[in-house]
Amino acid sequence: MSENQMKTDAYRQAGVDVEAGYESVKLMKADVKRTFNDQVLSHLGGFGGLFELPEGYQKPVLVSGTDGVGTKLRLAFMMDRHDTIGVDCVAMCVNDILCQGAQPMFFLDYIACGKNYPKKIATIVKGIAEGCIQGNMALIGGETAEMPDMYGLDEYDLAGFAVGIVEKDDIVTGATIAEGDVLVGLPSSGVHSNGFSLVRKVLFKDLSMDVNTYVDDLGMTLGEALLTPTRIYVNALADLIKPCKIKGMSHITGGGFYENIPRMIPDGLCAKVDPSVIETLPIFKFIQEAGKIPAESMYATFNMGIGLVAVLPVDQVEAFVSGLTAKGEKPVILGSIVKGEEKINLCV
Repeated sequence: MSENQMKTDAYRQAGVDVEAGYESVKLMKADVKRTFNDQVLSHLGGFGGLFELPEGYQKPVLVSGTDGVGTKLRLAFMMDRHDTIGVDCVAMCVNDILCQGAQPMFFLDYIACGKNYPKKIATIVKGIAEGCIQGNMALIGGETAEMPDMYGLDEYDLAGFAVGIVEKDDIVTGATIAEGDVLVGLPSSGVHSNGFSLVRKVLFKDLSMDVNTYVDDLGMTLGEALLTPTRIYVNALADLIKPCKIKGMSHITGGGFYENIPRMIPDGLCAKVDPSVIETLPIFKFIQEAGKIPAESMYATFNMGIGLVAVLPVDQVEAFVSGLTAKGEKPVILGSIVKGEEKINLCV
C-alpha cells in the first residue's frame, strides 16, 4: 500500500471519503462547463476561478452578494429531492445584486455535508448550473466539504456567492425615488426560499401534514409546491433597468413586504401598496388558512406572489410593462410613492 493510500484510508476511517470527493468533481464537470463563457479563463479543479472583466465599462463597479437556502433544505431532505435546490441558491444571490442594477458575471458555491454521496452532490451542482444559466453567469468555482461531526449523514448545507458588474453612474440605489413614482411587481413562483421555519412549524409540526399529500387546490403534492424553485429575474429585467430609468428595486425575501420594500425607500417617503391587486398564489392561501395566520403576518413573512418590486417614473411605466409583457411576464402595478415617514403603507 502506498503512502497516499494509507493517508486516504486513515481519513476515511475518520469519516471523510476523499475518493468520493474526486468522484463528485468528475460527475459535475459537464454541468459546470455548460455555464462557461469567453470571460472564464480557468478550469474546474484549479485553486481559484479566473474571470476576465467584460469590455465597454468606463467606471466599472463590482457588485457582490452571498446567501443560502435556509431551512427549505429540510424539504429537500424530507422528499429526498435535490435537483432544484441549487437554483434557489443562485436565485437568492443573483436577484439581490440585480437590485443594484448589476449584470451578473460569475458564481461560486459551497456545499457542506455529513457524507459525500457523489451522485447527490452532482445533482445539487446540476441545479446550481441551471440557476447560473438562467442568471447569465458562469459557475467558476466551489467547494464541497465533508464534515461528519457537523452534519447528519443525509444532511448538507448550501450557500453561494455572486458577482456582477455595473457602470458607476448606473448603480440603482433608490436615492432618486420621488413622490409620484410607481411600484411595479413581478410575480413569484411560490414560497421561494424564505419563511420555511414557519411553514414547517405550521404544516408539519402543528398539523402533522405529509409532504406527499396531494392537494387539489395546488394541483400537486404539498412537498412539490413548497419545493418549487425561486424565480431568477435577470432575463426579465436586465435590458430594461437603464432604458426605463428604474430608480429602485427590492427582492422580496426574508421579512416579506414590510422588511424589504422600505430598504429602497428614502426618508420622508412611503410606498403605498394595494394588496388587493396581487394574485395571491394558492400555496399562500393554503398556508394561511391551515395555520390561521393573520394577513399582516403573512405579508411580513412571505412574498405572497410578488418576488421583486421595481420603482420607476410614471412616464416610464407603460414602456416597462410592455417590455415585460413581451417576455411573457405578468407585471402588477402595486401602488405609488407618497409622502410619509413609515416607508410602507400596506392595508391588509
